[in-house]
Amino acid sequence: MSHPRRLFALLGLSLTLACSAFNPVRAQDAYPNKPIKVVVPFPAGGATDILTRAITEKLAVRIGQSVIIENRPGAGANIGAATVAKAPPDGYTILMGSIGSHSISVTYHKDPGYSFKKDLMPISSAGSLSNIVVIGNDVPAKNLQELVAYAKANPGKLTCGSSGTGGLIHLTCEMFKIAAGIDVLHVPYKGTSLLMPDLISGRVTMALDTLPPYMPMLKDGRVRALAITTATRSSLVPDLPTIAESGYPGFESVAVYGFFAPTGTPTAIIKKLNADINAVLLDPDLKDKLLKVGIEVEGSTPEALAAFVDKEIAKWAAVIKAGNIKSE
Repeated sequence: MSHPRRLFALLGLSLTLACSAFNPVRAQDAYPNKPIKVVVPFPAGGATDILTRAITEKLAVRIGQSVIIENRPGAGANIGAATVAKAPPDGYTILMGSIGSHSISVTYHKDPGYSFKKDLMPISSAGSLSNIVVIGNDVPAKNLQELVAYAKANPGKLTCGSSGTGGLIHLTCEMFKIAAGIDVLHVPYKGTSLLMPDLISGRVTMALDTLPPYMPMLKDGRVRALAITTATRSSLVPDLPTIAESGYPGFESVAVYGFFAPTGTPTAIIKKLNADINAVLLDPDLKDKLLKVGIEVEGSTPEALAAFVDKEIAKWAAVIKAGNIKSE
């Protein structure tokens, strides 16, 4: 005959196993129970990569699992995005997306390899970078109004450099050309690092590029900033007026970043990721660290991010149509 204590222990174990068999979410299946991979669709060392690594470093501590960064650059951020869109919807492969780039690709690219709206679902916004109108010192303009007047007096003389055709910087330049009614030649480069020397030397006259890389050059006077593309002024350059307040109401272009998961990822996982990411984004050390390199962090609900995506898609589709911009 079995000892009473042993009998009760065996009965307890049997009940536990029986309950587990009917429990759809077992303890060992609690999310996350293995490392999460975050795909960055841009090269290592860039703003998106810096933002992602800063966030995921703290996210890993919070969730108690490793978070692995995988850089998959190329095709205007579409290669990395397509990789995530085709991944299993289990919460273990997610995307740090550039919302501007992906929203543009919906209209600009005939076949980006995935559907931004159908194949990816929003988790949370993460942060943003401001763009500025920056000119070389050879351009005789002290403000945006003078730049537009100079462009109209010298049609075709100004050139606008960008980090690549079909990207956010290129389309921001096109949007400004349309708003101001000026003739400016677009000059694409394979990245901002290749554009900057030509801007300094005068080979290209202007750019509507992200602020952080130009901060050192603005301080030592190698280039000049005339306006910022955000809806309101930035705390990083509080004396710099917006394009909107310089005579073009409603003008706004911001490089906003957000986390996305493959469509079909369980709602419970999206909610958990959203809660954990937003908690990390409130960390004052993280905010200060990223603000020093020009990145302002801010989270959101999945619904708010989805609404922003819809707005961006419509905005850039209108720019592409008005500028008759064709994919290459």
